[in-house]
Amino acid sequence: MSTAILTGPPVAGSPLEADLRTLGFDVRTANDATAAAELIAAAPAQERVAVVDPRFVGHLHALRLALTDPRFPAAAVPGALTAQPEARAALVRAAGKIPVGAGTAHLTDVLTDTLTESLDHEDIGLHRVELGSLVATVALTPAQREDAQEAVAAVDDEAVRLRTAVKSRDGFFTTYCISPYSRYLARWCARRGLTPNQVTTASLLTALIAAGCAATGTRGGFIAAGLLLLFSFVLDCTDGQLARYSLQYSTMGAWLDATFDRAKEYAYYAGLALGAARGGDDVWALALGAMVLQTCRHVVDFSFNEANHDATANTSPTAALSDKLDSVGWTVWVRRMIVLPIGERWAMIAVLTAFTTPRIVFYALLIGCALAACYTTAGRVLRSLTRHARRTDRAAQALADLADSGPIAELVAKGPASRGYMAAPLMAVAGVAFLMAQLLWKDGGSWWPVLGAAIYAAFSGAAVARALKGPLDWLVPPLFRAAEYGTVLLLAARADAPGALPAAFGLVAAVAYHHYDTVYRIRGGTGAPPRWLVRATGGHEGRVLVVTVLAAALSPSGFTIALTALAVVLALLVLIESIRFWVSSGAPAVHDEGEPA
Repeated sequence: MSTAILTGPPVAGSPLEADLRTLGFDVRTANDATAAAELIAAAPAQERVAVVDPRFVGHLHALRLALTDPRFPAAAVPGALTAQPEARAALVRAAGKIPVGAGTAHLTDVLTDTLTESLDHEDIGLHRVELGSLVATVALTPAQREDAQEAVAAVDDEAVRLRTAVKSRDGFFTTYCISPYSRYLARWCARRGLTPNQVTTASLLTALIAAGCAATGTRGGFIAAGLLLLFSFVLDCTDGQLARYSLQYSTMGAWLDATFDRAKEYAYYAGLALGAARGGDDVWALALGAMVLQTCRHVVDFSFNEANHDATANTSPTAALSDKLDSVGWTVWVRRMIVLPIGERWAMIAVLTAFTTPRIVFYALLIGCALAACYTTAGRVLRSLTRHARRTDRAAQALADLADSGPIAELVAKGPASRGYMAAPLMAVAGVAFLMAQLLWKDGGSWWPVLGAAIYAAFSGAAVARALKGPLDWLVPPLFRAAEYGTVLLLAARADAPGALPAAFGLVAAVAYHHYDTVYRIRGGTGAPPRWLVRATGGHEGRVLVVTVLAAALSPSGFTIALTALAVVLALLVLIESIRFWVSSGAPAVHDEGEPA
Protein backbone atom coordinates (compact mmCIF):
# COMPACT_ATOMS: atom_id res chain seq x y z
CA MET A 1 0.00 0.00 0.00
CA SER A 2 1.26 3.49 -0.90
CA THR A 3 0.09 6.83 0.45
CA ALA A 4 -1.82 9.47 -1.52
CA ILE A 5 -2.28 12.89 0.06
CA LEU A 6 -5.21 15.01 -1.05
CA THR A 7 -4.37 18.67 -0.52
CA GLY A 8 -6.81 21.38 -1.50
CA PRO A 9 -10.51 22.20 -1.26
CA PRO A 10 -12.59 18.98 -1.09
CA VAL A 11 -15.01 18.24 -3.95
CA ALA A 12 -18.29 16.55 -3.03
CA GLY A 13 -19.16 13.44 -5.01
CA SER A 14 -15.77 13.18 -6.74
CA PRO A 15 -14.72 9.63 -7.69
CA LEU A 16 -11.09 10.58 -7.12
CA GLU A 17 -10.67 8.84 -3.77
CA ALA A 18 -12.13 5.61 -5.16
CA ASP A 19 -9.78 5.82 -8.15
CA LEU A 20 -6.77 6.27 -5.88
CA ARG A 21 -7.77 3.28 -3.79
CA THR A 22 -8.20 1.27 -6.99
CA LEU A 23 -4.57 2.09 -7.77
CA GLY A 24 -3.48 0.82 -4.35
CA PHE A 25 -3.15 4.07 -2.40
CA ASP A 26 -4.09 4.76 1.19
CA VAL A 27 -5.76 8.19 0.98
CA ARG A 28 -4.96 10.95 3.52
CA THR A 29 -5.89 14.64 3.53
CA ALA A 30 -3.82 17.74 4.31
CA ASN A 31 -5.01 21.33 4.66
CA ASP A 32 -1.78 23.03 3.53
CA ALA A 33 1.80 22.44 2.38
CA THR A 34 3.11 22.10 5.94
CA ALA A 35 0.63 19.35 6.75
CA ALA A 36 1.43 17.65 3.44
CA ALA A 37 5.16 17.71 4.25
CA GLU A 38 4.47 16.12 7.64
CA LEU A 39 2.39 13.34 6.08
CA ILE A 40 5.06 12.69 3.43
CA ALA A 41 7.77 12.43 6.08
CA ALA A 42 5.61 10.19 8.26
CA ALA A 43 4.91 7.61 5.53
CA PRO A 44 6.95 4.37 5.75
CA ALA A 45 10.38 4.85 4.17
CA GLN A 46 9.95 2.13 1.53
CA GLU A 47 6.64 3.49 0.18
CA ARG A 48 5.95 5.81 -2.69
CA VAL A 49 3.95 8.94 -1.87
CA ALA A 50 1.54 10.80 -4.13
CA VAL A 51 0.18 14.32 -3.79
CA VAL A 52 -3.12 14.90 -5.59
CA ASP A 53 -5.38 17.92 -5.85
CA PRO A 54 -8.99 16.97 -4.89
CA ARG A 55 -10.21 19.04 -7.84
CA PHE A 56 -8.41 16.72 -10.27
CA VAL A 57 -10.50 15.64 -13.25
CA GLY A 58 -9.11 13.11 -15.66
CA HIS A 59 -8.87 9.54 -16.83
CA LEU A 60 -7.99 6.79 -14.41
CA HIS A 61 -5.20 5.73 -16.78
CA ALA A 62 -3.69 9.22 -16.61
CA LEU A 63 -3.47 8.80 -12.83
CA ARG A 64 -2.09 5.29 -13.28
CA LEU A 65 0.70 6.56 -15.57
CA ALA A 66 1.60 9.38 -13.20
CA LEU A 67 1.36 7.56 -9.89
CA THR A 68 2.28 3.88 -10.41
CA ASP A 69 5.02 3.65 -13.06
CA PRO A 70 8.05 2.11 -11.29
CA ARG A 71 10.64 3.35 -13.80
CA PHE A 72 10.78 6.94 -12.62
CA PRO A 73 11.78 8.32 -9.20
CA ALA A 74 9.15 11.04 -9.62
CA ALA A 75 6.37 11.61 -12.15
CA ALA A 76 3.59 14.13 -12.66
CA VAL A 77 0.53 15.17 -14.61
CA PRO A 78 -1.45 18.36 -13.99
CA GLY A 79 -2.98 17.97 -10.55
CA ALA A 80 -1.06 14.87 -9.43
CA LEU A 81 2.50 13.82 -8.76
CA THR A 82 4.32 10.96 -7.09
CA ALA A 83 7.71 10.37 -5.54
CA GLN A 84 9.38 7.04 -4.91
CA PRO A 85 11.54 6.61 -1.79
CA GLU A 86 14.66 8.02 -3.46
CA ALA A 87 12.82 11.24 -4.40
CA ARG A 88 10.77 11.72 -1.25
CA ALA A 89 13.37 13.89 0.50
CA ALA A 90 13.23 16.32 -2.42
CA LEU A 91 9.43 16.35 -2.20
CA VAL A 92 9.54 17.12 1.53
CA ARG A 93 11.99 19.96 0.88
CA ALA A 94 9.78 21.34 -1.87
CA ALA A 95 6.69 21.26 0.38
CA GLY A 96 8.62 22.80 3.28
CA LYS A 97 9.64 25.81 1.17
CA ILE A 98 6.05 26.84 0.47
CA PRO A 99 4.86 29.43 3.02
CA VAL A 100 1.48 29.06 4.68
CA GLY A 101 -0.84 31.91 5.55
CA ALA A 102 -2.21 35.16 4.19
CA GLY A 103 -0.76 36.36 0.92
CA THR A 104 0.43 32.95 -0.28
CA ALA A 105 -2.62 31.86 -2.25
CA HIS A 106 -0.73 32.10 -5.56
CA LEU A 107 1.55 29.29 -4.32
CA THR A 108 -1.10 27.03 -2.85
CA ASP A 109 -4.09 27.39 -5.18
CA VAL A 110 -2.76 24.37 -7.09
CA LEU A 111 -0.18 22.97 -4.70
CA THR A 112 0.63 19.96 -6.91
CA ASP A 113 1.77 22.20 -9.76
CA THR A 114 3.95 24.27 -7.42
CA LEU A 115 5.54 21.10 -6.07
CA THR A 116 6.08 19.78 -9.58
CA GLU A 117 7.94 22.94 -10.59
CA SER A 118 10.10 22.67 -7.48
CA LEU A 119 10.97 19.04 -8.23
CA ASP A 120 11.89 20.05 -11.77
CA HIS A 121 14.67 22.19 -10.32
CA GLU A 122 15.88 19.41 -8.00
CA ASP A 123 17.30 17.35 -10.89
CA ILE A 124 15.95 14.04 -9.59
CA GLY A 125 14.67 12.70 -12.90
CA LEU A 126 11.10 13.99 -12.76
CA HIS A 127 9.04 12.46 -15.55
CA ARG A 128 6.21 14.50 -17.05
CA VAL A 129 3.76 12.02 -18.55
CA GLU A 130 2.88 12.45 -22.22
CA LEU A 131 -0.91 12.38 -22.04
CA GLY A 132 -1.77 12.31 -25.73
CA SER A 133 -5.56 12.04 -25.90
CA LEU A 134 -5.94 11.40 -22.16
CA VAL A 135 -7.25 14.16 -19.88
CA ALA A 136 -5.66 15.34 -16.63
CA THR A 137 -6.48 18.78 -15.27
CA VAL A 138 -7.44 20.72 -12.15
CA ALA A 139 -10.93 22.22 -12.45
CA LEU A 140 -11.03 25.47 -10.44
CA THR A 141 -14.62 26.40 -11.32
CA PRO A 142 -17.84 24.43 -11.91
CA ALA A 143 -17.72 25.37 -15.60
CA GLN A 144 -14.16 24.07 -15.96
CA ARG A 145 -15.16 20.88 -14.18
CA GLU A 146 -18.08 20.31 -16.53
CA ASP A 147 -15.90 20.89 -19.60
CA ALA A 148 -13.23 18.53 -18.26
CA GLN A 149 -15.77 15.82 -17.53
CA GLU A 150 -17.09 16.09 -21.09
CA ALA A 151 -13.53 15.75 -22.42
CA VAL A 152 -13.03 12.64 -20.25
CA ALA A 153 -16.26 11.08 -21.53
CA ALA A 154 -15.21 11.72 -25.14
CA VAL A 155 -12.13 9.48 -24.87
CA ASP A 156 -12.19 5.77 -24.03
CA ASP A 157 -9.20 5.43 -21.76
CA GLU A 158 -9.31 1.61 -21.93
CA ALA A 159 -8.89 1.83 -25.70
CA VAL A 160 -5.98 4.21 -25.19
CA ARG A 161 -4.48 1.87 -22.62
CA LEU A 162 -4.68 -1.04 -25.07
CA ARG A 163 -3.22 0.98 -27.93
CA THR A 164 -0.32 2.28 -25.89
CA ALA A 165 0.52 -1.23 -24.69
CA VAL A 166 1.93 -1.82 -28.18
CA LYS A 167 5.40 -0.54 -29.01
CA SER A 168 5.31 2.53 -31.23
CA ARG A 169 8.11 1.22 -33.45
CA ASP A 170 7.99 -2.42 -34.45
CA GLY A 171 8.37 -4.64 -37.49
CA PHE A 172 5.72 -5.13 -40.17
CA PHE A 173 4.90 -8.71 -39.18
CA THR A 174 4.61 -7.85 -35.49
CA THR A 175 2.57 -4.71 -36.13
CA TYR A 176 0.01 -6.22 -38.52
CA CYS A 177 0.02 -9.96 -37.76
CA ILE A 178 0.62 -10.21 -34.01
CA SER A 179 -0.16 -7.00 -32.09
CA PRO A 180 -3.79 -6.63 -33.30
CA TYR A 181 -4.75 -9.60 -31.09
CA SER A 182 -1.82 -10.08 -28.68
CA ARG A 183 -2.78 -6.85 -26.89
CA TYR A 184 -6.11 -8.46 -25.95
CA LEU A 185 -4.23 -11.52 -24.72
CA ALA A 186 -2.13 -9.14 -22.59
CA ARG A 187 -5.31 -7.64 -21.08
CA TRP A 188 -6.67 -11.14 -20.44
CA CYS A 189 -3.47 -11.99 -18.57
CA ALA A 190 -3.62 -8.75 -16.56
CA ARG A 191 -7.18 -9.39 -15.44
CA ARG A 192 -6.17 -12.81 -14.16
CA GLY A 193 -3.23 -11.54 -12.20
CA LEU A 194 -0.52 -12.99 -14.42
CA THR A 195 2.81 -11.14 -14.47
CA PRO A 196 5.00 -10.32 -17.48
CA ASN A 197 7.73 -12.59 -16.10
CA GLN A 198 5.32 -15.53 -16.04
CA VAL A 199 4.36 -14.89 -19.67
CA THR A 200 8.06 -14.54 -20.60
CA THR A 201 8.76 -17.90 -18.97
CA ALA A 202 5.81 -19.46 -20.82
CA SER A 203 7.25 -18.13 -24.08
CA LEU A 204 10.63 -19.71 -23.29
CA LEU A 205 9.06 -23.07 -22.41
CA THR A 206 7.02 -23.00 -25.63
CA ALA A 207 10.13 -22.31 -27.71
CA LEU A 208 12.05 -25.10 -25.97
CA ILE A 209 9.20 -27.51 -26.73
CA ALA A 210 9.35 -26.27 -30.34
CA ALA A 211 13.08 -27.02 -30.40
CA GLY A 212 12.33 -30.48 -29.03
CA CYS A 213 9.77 -31.08 -31.79
CA ALA A 214 12.30 -29.97 -34.41
CA ALA A 215 14.86 -32.36 -32.91
CA THR A 216 12.62 -35.33 -33.76
CA GLY A 217 13.56 -34.92 -37.41
CA THR A 218 10.06 -35.90 -38.63
CA ARG A 219 7.78 -33.84 -40.85
CA GLY A 220 5.13 -33.79 -38.17
CA GLY A 221 7.72 -32.61 -35.66
CA PHE A 222 8.85 -29.84 -38.00
CA ILE A 223 5.27 -28.65 -38.56
CA ALA A 224 4.61 -28.64 -34.81
CA ALA A 225 7.91 -26.83 -34.24
CA GLY A 226 6.98 -24.06 -36.67
CA LEU A 227 3.55 -23.55 -35.11
CA LEU A 228 4.96 -23.55 -31.57
CA LEU A 229 7.70 -21.09 -32.54
CA LEU A 230 5.06 -18.68 -33.83
CA PHE A 231 3.02 -19.09 -30.64
CA SER A 232 6.17 -18.48 -28.61
CA PHE A 233 6.59 -15.21 -30.50
CA VAL A 234 2.99 -14.25 -29.75
CA LEU A 235 3.74 -14.74 -26.06
CA ASP A 236 7.00 -12.83 -26.50
CA CYS A 237 5.00 -9.83 -27.75
CA THR A 238 2.39 -10.32 -25.04
CA ASP A 239 4.82 -10.08 -22.13
CA GLY A 240 5.97 -6.59 -23.13
CA GLN A 241 2.43 -5.47 -23.85
CA LEU A 242 1.32 -6.80 -20.47
CA ALA A 243 4.15 -4.86 -18.80
CA ARG A 244 3.07 -1.65 -20.53
CA TYR A 245 -0.65 -2.31 -19.99
CA SER A 246 -0.28 -2.92 -16.26
CA LEU A 247 2.92 -0.87 -15.72
CA GLN A 248 4.66 -3.93 -14.28
CA TYR A 249 8.16 -2.91 -15.28
CA SER A 250 11.16 -4.43 -13.53
CA THR A 251 14.88 -4.86 -13.98
CA MET A 252 14.46 -8.62 -13.73
CA GLY A 253 11.70 -8.54 -16.34
CA ALA A 254 13.78 -6.58 -18.83
CA TRP A 255 16.69 -8.98 -18.37
CA LEU A 256 14.51 -12.08 -18.71
CA ASP A 257 12.78 -10.72 -21.80
CA ALA A 258 16.03 -9.89 -23.58
CA THR A 259 17.96 -12.98 -22.45
CA PHE A 260 15.18 -15.46 -23.16
CA ASP A 261 14.77 -14.12 -26.72
CA ARG A 262 18.33 -15.18 -27.48
CA ALA A 263 17.99 -18.46 -25.61
CA LYS A 264 14.80 -19.33 -27.51
CA GLU A 265 16.23 -18.63 -30.93
CA TYR A 266 19.56 -20.36 -30.40
CA ALA A 267 17.96 -23.38 -28.72
CA TYR A 268 15.73 -23.67 -31.78
CA TYR A 269 18.82 -23.64 -34.03
CA ALA A 270 20.20 -26.54 -31.97
CA GLY A 271 16.89 -28.38 -32.27
CA LEU A 272 16.93 -28.02 -36.05
CA ALA A 273 20.52 -29.29 -36.20
CA LEU A 274 19.62 -32.33 -34.08
CA GLY A 275 16.58 -33.03 -36.25
CA ALA A 276 18.67 -32.79 -39.41
CA ALA A 277 21.23 -35.19 -37.93
CA ARG A 278 18.46 -37.74 -37.33
CA GLY A 279 17.77 -37.55 -41.05
CA GLY A 280 21.42 -38.01 -41.95
CA ASP A 281 22.21 -34.35 -42.71
CA ASP A 282 24.89 -32.62 -40.61
CA VAL A 283 24.08 -28.89 -40.45
CA TRP A 284 25.80 -28.04 -37.16
CA ALA A 285 28.26 -25.77 -38.97
CA LEU A 286 25.33 -23.87 -40.50
CA ALA A 287 23.57 -23.63 -37.14
CA LEU A 288 26.71 -22.30 -35.47
CA GLY A 289 27.30 -19.91 -38.37
CA ALA A 290 23.75 -18.57 -38.02
CA MET A 291 24.25 -18.00 -34.29
CA VAL A 292 27.60 -16.27 -34.89
CA LEU A 293 26.17 -14.01 -37.58
CA GLN A 294 23.08 -13.12 -35.57
CA THR A 295 25.11 -12.34 -32.44
CA CYS A 296 27.58 -10.19 -34.38
CA ARG A 297 24.64 -8.27 -35.88
CA HIS A 298 23.36 -7.53 -32.41
CA VAL A 299 26.80 -6.41 -31.23
CA VAL A 300 26.97 -3.98 -34.17
CA ASP A 301 23.61 -2.55 -33.06
CA PHE A 302 24.64 -2.29 -29.41
CA SER A 303 28.06 -0.77 -30.11
CA PHE A 304 26.77 1.84 -32.55
CA ASN A 305 23.95 2.89 -30.23
CA GLU A 306 26.17 3.08 -27.16
CA ALA A 307 28.77 5.12 -29.05
CA ASN A 308 26.27 7.67 -30.33
CA HIS A 309 23.21 7.94 -28.10
CA ASP A 310 24.66 10.72 -25.91
CA ALA A 311 27.11 12.23 -28.41
CA THR A 312 26.88 15.98 -29.02
CA ALA A 313 26.64 17.61 -32.47
CA ASN A 314 25.34 14.22 -33.54
CA THR A 315 24.06 14.96 -37.06
CA SER A 316 25.03 13.89 -40.56
CA PRO A 317 23.66 14.13 -44.12
CA THR A 318 23.12 10.36 -44.07
CA ALA A 319 20.97 10.64 -40.94
CA ALA A 320 19.01 13.49 -42.53
CA LEU A 321 18.36 11.34 -45.62
CA SER A 322 17.23 8.48 -43.37
CA ASP A 323 14.77 10.77 -41.59
CA LYS A 324 13.48 11.99 -44.95
CA LEU A 325 12.90 8.43 -46.14
CA ASP A 326 11.02 7.67 -42.93
CA SER A 327 8.60 10.45 -43.79
CA VAL A 328 7.42 8.42 -46.81
CA GLY A 329 5.01 5.76 -45.56
CA TRP A 330 5.98 2.69 -47.61
CA THR A 331 9.74 3.20 -47.17
CA VAL A 332 9.37 2.94 -43.40
CA TRP A 333 8.11 -0.63 -43.64
CA VAL A 334 10.58 -1.65 -46.35
CA ARG A 335 13.49 -0.40 -44.25
CA ARG A 336 12.18 -2.14 -41.14
CA MET A 337 11.71 -5.42 -42.98
CA ILE A 338 15.04 -5.42 -44.79
CA VAL A 339 16.93 -5.66 -41.50
CA LEU A 340 15.07 -8.93 -40.77
CA PRO A 341 13.83 -8.08 -37.25
CA ILE A 342 12.77 -10.79 -34.87
CA GLY A 343 9.16 -10.98 -36.09
CA GLU A 344 10.02 -11.41 -39.76
CA ARG A 345 12.94 -13.68 -38.90
CA TRP A 346 10.95 -16.03 -36.70
CA ALA A 347 8.06 -16.12 -39.17
CA MET A 348 10.48 -17.08 -41.95
CA ILE A 349 12.11 -19.76 -39.77
CA ALA A 350 8.72 -21.17 -38.72
CA VAL A 351 7.31 -21.39 -42.25
CA LEU A 352 10.48 -22.87 -43.74
CA THR A 353 10.73 -25.38 -40.88
CA ALA A 354 7.22 -26.61 -41.55
CA PHE A 355 7.54 -26.93 -45.34
CA THR A 356 11.24 -27.48 -46.13
CA THR A 357 14.36 -28.90 -44.47
CA PRO A 358 16.68 -27.58 -41.74
CA ARG A 359 19.43 -27.03 -44.32
CA ILE A 360 17.18 -24.74 -46.35
CA VAL A 361 16.14 -22.94 -43.16
CA PHE A 362 19.76 -22.17 -42.32
CA TYR A 363 20.65 -21.18 -45.89
CA ALA A 364 17.77 -18.70 -45.95
CA LEU A 365 18.67 -17.44 -42.48
CA LEU A 366 22.35 -16.95 -43.33
CA ILE A 367 21.59 -15.16 -46.59
CA GLY A 368 18.91 -12.94 -45.06
CA CYS A 369 21.00 -12.04 -42.00
CA ALA A 370 24.09 -11.42 -44.13
CA LEU A 371 22.21 -8.99 -46.38
CA ALA A 372 20.67 -7.28 -43.36
CA ALA A 373 24.09 -7.01 -41.70
CA CYS A 374 25.63 -5.47 -44.81
CA TYR A 375 22.78 -2.96 -45.12
CA THR A 376 22.79 -1.81 -41.49
CA THR A 377 26.56 -1.78 -41.06
CA ALA A 378 27.16 0.13 -44.30
CA GLY A 379 24.57 2.72 -43.32
CA ARG A 380 26.10 3.19 -39.89
CA VAL A 381 29.61 3.49 -41.29
CA LEU A 382 28.38 6.22 -43.65
CA ARG A 383 26.66 8.01 -40.79
CA SER A 384 29.77 7.83 -38.65
CA LEU A 385 32.05 9.16 -41.38
CA THR A 386 29.76 12.06 -42.31
CA ARG A 387 28.81 13.27 -38.84
CA HIS A 388 30.89 15.46 -36.57
CA ALA A 389 29.88 14.02 -33.22
CA ARG A 390 31.80 14.54 -30.00
CA ARG A 391 31.60 11.33 -28.04
CA THR A 392 31.55 11.27 -24.27
CA ASP A 393 33.73 9.46 -21.74
CA ARG A 394 30.69 7.36 -20.82
CA ALA A 395 30.35 6.18 -24.42
CA ALA A 396 34.06 5.37 -24.63
CA GLN A 397 33.83 3.34 -21.43
CA ALA A 398 30.80 1.46 -22.74
CA LEU A 399 32.72 0.49 -25.88
CA ALA A 400 35.71 -0.59 -23.79
CA ASP A 401 33.39 -2.77 -21.68
CA LEU A 402 31.78 -4.25 -24.80
CA ALA A 403 35.26 -5.08 -26.13
CA ASP A 404 35.62 -7.63 -23.29
CA SER A 405 39.42 -7.33 -23.14
CA GLY A 406 41.22 -9.75 -20.86
CA PRO A 407 44.59 -9.73 -19.06
CA ILE A 408 46.73 -10.02 -22.22
CA ALA A 409 45.05 -7.08 -23.94
CA GLU A 410 45.19 -5.08 -20.72
CA LEU A 411 48.95 -5.65 -20.49
CA VAL A 412 49.53 -4.63 -24.11
CA ALA A 413 47.26 -1.57 -23.69
CA LYS A 414 49.61 -0.20 -21.02
CA GLY A 415 52.19 0.47 -23.71
CA PRO A 416 52.28 3.48 -26.07
CA ALA A 417 48.93 4.11 -27.75
CA SER A 418 48.69 4.50 -31.51
CA ARG A 419 47.62 7.89 -32.73
CA GLY A 420 45.03 8.77 -35.33
CA TYR A 421 41.26 8.78 -35.26
CA MET A 422 41.14 5.47 -37.20
CA ALA A 423 43.85 3.71 -35.18
CA ALA A 424 41.56 1.51 -33.07
CA PRO A 425 39.48 -0.08 -35.87
CA LEU A 426 42.56 -0.47 -38.08
CA MET A 427 44.41 -2.27 -35.30
CA ALA A 428 41.40 -4.53 -34.74
CA VAL A 429 41.07 -5.27 -38.46
CA ALA A 430 44.79 -6.07 -38.72
CA GLY A 431 44.64 -8.50 -35.80
CA VAL A 432 41.50 -10.21 -37.09
CA ALA A 433 42.92 -10.46 -40.63
CA PHE A 434 46.17 -12.06 -39.44
CA LEU A 435 44.27 -14.54 -37.26
CA MET A 436 41.87 -15.53 -40.02
CA ALA A 437 44.75 -15.90 -42.50
CA GLN A 438 46.48 -18.41 -40.24
CA LEU A 439 43.27 -20.31 -39.59
CA LEU A 440 42.36 -20.58 -43.26
CA TRP A 441 45.82 -21.12 -44.70
CA LYS A 442 47.39 -23.73 -42.46
CA ASP A 443 46.17 -27.17 -41.40
CA GLY A 444 43.87 -27.13 -38.38
CA GLY A 445 46.26 -29.25 -36.34
CA SER A 446 49.31 -27.03 -36.85
CA TRP A 447 50.66 -24.43 -34.46
CA TRP A 448 50.33 -21.57 -36.93
CA PRO A 449 46.88 -20.59 -35.63
CA VAL A 450 48.46 -20.22 -32.19
CA LEU A 451 50.86 -17.64 -33.64
CA GLY A 452 47.87 -15.96 -35.28
CA ALA A 453 46.07 -15.87 -31.93
CA ALA A 454 49.12 -14.36 -30.20
CA ILE A 455 49.43 -11.62 -32.84
CA TYR A 456 45.68 -11.04 -32.62
CA ALA A 457 45.95 -10.60 -28.84
CA ALA A 458 48.71 -8.01 -29.29
CA PHE A 459 46.73 -6.06 -31.88
CA SER A 460 43.55 -6.23 -29.79
CA GLY A 461 45.40 -4.71 -26.83
CA ALA A 462 46.75 -1.93 -29.04
CA ALA A 463 43.21 -1.25 -30.32
CA VAL A 464 41.93 -0.43 -26.83
CA ALA A 465 45.06 1.40 -25.62
CA ARG A 466 43.30 4.75 -25.88
CA ALA A 467 39.74 5.95 -25.29
CA LEU A 468 37.41 4.69 -28.02
CA LYS A 469 36.07 8.04 -29.20
CA GLY A 470 36.87 7.84 -32.92
CA PRO A 471 34.13 7.86 -35.57
CA LEU A 472 34.46 4.13 -36.30
CA ASP A 473 35.62 2.90 -32.91
CA TRP A 474 32.22 1.29 -32.38
CA LEU A 475 33.37 -1.37 -34.90
CA VAL A 476 35.99 -2.68 -32.45
CA PRO A 477 33.67 -4.86 -30.27
CA PRO A 478 31.90 -6.55 -33.24
CA LEU A 479 35.27 -7.25 -34.89
CA PHE A 480 36.43 -8.95 -31.71
CA ARG A 481 33.21 -10.98 -31.53
CA ALA A 482 33.57 -12.11 -35.16
CA ALA A 483 37.19 -13.13 -34.54
CA GLU A 484 36.46 -15.14 -31.40
CA TYR A 485 33.33 -16.89 -32.61
CA GLY A 486 34.82 -17.46 -36.07
CA THR A 487 37.92 -19.06 -34.56
CA VAL A 488 35.83 -21.58 -32.62
CA LEU A 489 33.69 -22.33 -35.68
CA LEU A 490 36.64 -22.87 -38.05
CA LEU A 491 38.69 -24.98 -35.67
CA ALA A 492 35.72 -27.18 -34.75
CA ALA A 493 34.75 -27.61 -38.41
CA ARG A 494 38.31 -28.61 -39.35
CA ALA A 495 38.67 -31.00 -36.42
CA ASP A 496 36.43 -33.43 -38.31
CA ALA A 497 35.50 -35.24 -35.11
CA PRO A 498 32.03 -36.36 -33.99
CA GLY A 499 30.63 -33.84 -31.56
CA ALA A 500 33.19 -31.09 -32.25
CA LEU A 501 30.69 -28.70 -33.81
CA PRO A 502 27.96 -29.27 -31.19
CA ALA A 503 30.60 -28.66 -28.50
CA ALA A 504 31.65 -25.49 -30.31
CA PHE A 505 27.99 -24.44 -30.49
CA GLY A 506 27.76 -24.78 -26.70
CA LEU A 507 30.98 -22.82 -26.16
CA VAL A 508 29.91 -19.94 -28.40
CA ALA A 509 26.47 -19.92 -26.74
CA ALA A 510 28.08 -19.58 -23.29
CA VAL A 511 30.39 -16.76 -24.41
CA ALA A 512 27.59 -15.02 -26.31
CA TYR A 513 25.48 -15.07 -23.14
CA HIS A 514 28.31 -13.27 -21.34
CA HIS A 515 28.43 -10.63 -24.08
CA TYR A 516 24.65 -10.12 -24.10
CA ASP A 517 24.70 -9.87 -20.32
CA THR A 518 27.32 -7.13 -20.58
CA VAL A 519 25.06 -5.20 -22.95
CA TYR A 520 22.00 -5.42 -20.72
CA ARG A 521 23.95 -4.34 -17.65
CA ILE A 522 25.20 -1.27 -19.51
CA ARG A 523 21.69 -0.52 -20.76
CA GLY A 524 20.38 -0.82 -17.22
CA GLY A 525 22.84 1.84 -16.06
CA THR A 526 24.78 -0.50 -13.77
CA GLY A 527 27.98 -0.80 -15.80
CA ALA A 528 29.73 -3.89 -17.12
CA PRO A 529 30.28 -7.17 -15.25
CA PRO A 530 33.02 -7.06 -12.60
CA ARG A 531 36.60 -7.12 -13.84
CA TRP A 532 37.32 -10.31 -11.94
CA LEU A 533 34.75 -12.12 -14.10
CA VAL A 534 36.22 -10.77 -17.34
CA ARG A 535 39.72 -11.78 -16.22
CA ALA A 536 38.53 -15.19 -14.99
CA THR A 537 36.99 -15.92 -18.40
CA GLY A 538 40.20 -14.80 -20.11
CA GLY A 539 38.78 -11.98 -22.18
CA HIS A 540 38.13 -12.50 -25.89
CA GLU A 541 41.84 -12.65 -26.79
CA GLY A 542 42.63 -15.11 -24.00
CA ARG A 543 39.86 -17.47 -25.06
CA VAL A 544 41.02 -17.33 -28.70
CA LEU A 545 44.56 -18.22 -27.62
CA VAL A 546 43.37 -21.08 -25.40
CA VAL A 547 41.17 -22.59 -28.12
CA THR A 548 43.94 -22.47 -30.73
CA VAL A 549 46.40 -24.09 -28.30
CA LEU A 550 43.90 -26.86 -27.53
CA ALA A 551 43.31 -27.47 -31.24
CA ALA A 552 47.05 -27.73 -31.88
CA ALA A 553 47.97 -29.82 -28.84
CA LEU A 554 45.10 -32.34 -28.72
CA SER A 555 43.70 -35.02 -30.95
CA PRO A 556 40.34 -34.29 -32.63
CA SER A 557 38.47 -36.28 -29.97
CA GLY A 558 40.48 -34.64 -27.20
CA PHE A 559 39.75 -31.23 -28.70
CA THR A 560 36.02 -32.02 -28.63
CA ILE A 561 36.21 -32.98 -24.95
CA ALA A 562 38.21 -29.83 -24.17
CA LEU A 563 35.67 -27.61 -25.96
CA THR A 564 32.86 -29.23 -23.99
CA ALA A 565 34.66 -28.75 -20.68
CA LEU A 566 35.51 -25.15 -21.52
CA ALA A 567 31.87 -24.48 -22.45
CA VAL A 568 30.65 -25.91 -19.14
CA VAL A 569 33.16 -23.95 -17.05
CA LEU A 570 32.47 -20.65 -18.80
CA ALA A 571 28.70 -21.19 -18.67
CA LEU A 572 28.81 -21.83 -14.93
CA LEU A 573 31.00 -18.78 -14.29
CA VAL A 574 28.92 -16.30 -16.27
CA LEU A 575 25.51 -17.72 -15.34
CA ILE A 576 26.13 -17.81 -11.60
CA GLU A 577 27.45 -14.24 -11.54
CA SER A 578 24.73 -12.99 -13.90
CA ILE A 579 21.87 -14.54 -11.93
CA ARG A 580 23.35 -13.28 -8.66
CA PHE A 581 23.58 -9.78 -10.07
CA TRP A 582 20.13 -9.55 -11.63
CA VAL A 583 18.31 -11.10 -8.70
CA SER A 584 19.89 -8.63 -6.26
CA SER A 585 20.31 -5.70 -8.65
CA GLY A 586 19.24 -2.24 -7.60
CA ALA A 587 19.15 -1.08 -11.21
CA PRO A 588 16.15 1.07 -12.18
CA ALA A 589 13.22 -0.66 -13.82
CA VAL A 590 13.50 -0.57 -17.59
CA HIS A 591 11.46 -1.82 -20.50
CA ASP A 592 10.82 -0.98 -24.14
CA GLU A 593 8.44 1.93 -24.47
CA GLY A 594 5.01 1.72 -26.03
CA GLU A 595 3.33 4.55 -27.87
CA PRO A 596 2.74 7.87 -26.10
CA ALA A 597 -0.72 7.91 -24.59
